Amino acid sequence: MTTPVVSLAYHSGYGHTAVIAEAVRAGAVEAGAEVHLIRVGEITEEQWAVLDRSDAIVFGSPTYMGTASGAFHVFAEATSKRWATQAWKDKLAAGFTNSASKSGDKLHTLQYFQILAAQLGMHWVSLGLLPGWNSSTGSENDLNRLGVFTGAAAQTNADEGPDAVHKADIATAEQLGRRVAETARVFLKGLAAA
Repeated sequence: MTTPVVSLAYHSGYGHTAVIAEAVRAGAVEAGAEVHLIRVGEITEEQWAVLDRSDAIVFGSPTYMGTASGAFHVFAEATSKRWATQAWKDKLAAGFTNSASKSGDKLHTLQYFQILAAQLGMHWVSLGLLPGWNSSTGSENDLNRLGVFTGAAAQTNADEGPDAVHKADIATAEQLGRRVAETARVFLKGLAAA
């Protein structure tokens, strides 16, 4: 059986998004993937090569001023070389983000990742969870407590450090990692059979 290669291309300004990246990594490893964490603000040529050989790339960034961070935008613009050669066509893609507000326009960041993936010819993997914490019997400890379908979204208070990332958001990110790895495994089997 082929082991899927999943890479997380992410930026973390204050460490909160790095906690979410680690959770996505843990979920993907649990599902049997080879996983690479790549901080896009300090990406090397070797790491670009790792992304090129990955079966799935998960984009991650804090949401600043309603979109991904500036460091992530620099990385996204640098992917234009891959766009021109269609190097990432038919890879899987997914995304995660964190901001201080419950909404914080995190959806816009995830949609930005989706558009980037679409321009690169990639296939988007959604979170695959029903919303939590949306009924009188729900709680802030539910998976997908913020009710986002597009990817993993987290909320951490602006005046608290990375250790305050909500446990339910960490568990939700782990679920995204598992889903990406499992989807990549199915995708690879399909390609092998074709």
